[in-house]
Amino acid sequence: MTLPGLANDLRIACQRVSRRVRFESTDELAPHLVSALSHLRKGARTPGELAELERVAPPSMTRTVNCLVEKGLVARDDNPSDGRSKLLVLTETGRATMDRIAHARDDWMLHQLEGLTRAEQDLLREAAVLLNRVVGA
Repeated sequence: MTLPGLANDLRIACQRVSRRVRFESTDELAPHLVSALSHLRKGARTPGELAELERVAPPSMTRTVNCLVEKGLVARDDNPSDGRSKLLVLTETGRATMDRIAHARDDWMLHQLEGLTRAEQDLLREAAVLLNRVVGA
């Protein structure tokens, strides 16, 4: 297989895995809401920072944030370094929801891996390390 062929096959496989994990592991929240929450799990962000991380327009992120606030998953706190903006933080409910979703996704993946041979599981361990290196993680 050529390097461009490998690049294409890996891209498609990664997209399929990502989609399956997002859509089959939980229906508690829409994937775009989970994605926004996952950034807030790492710490408070301004709405603008969150929009940039998610690569969406600010008005789109405003709708997402409003939905998360209405569900009680995110709170808007005063930004100590800029009185004109707010910081978005996970609430306890938001943190518990993300913990449940992460567990469901891990559990879904675990069930997929259980049917593989030990050699296949070892190969995927190595692939995970390489893929994280490819994406700079």
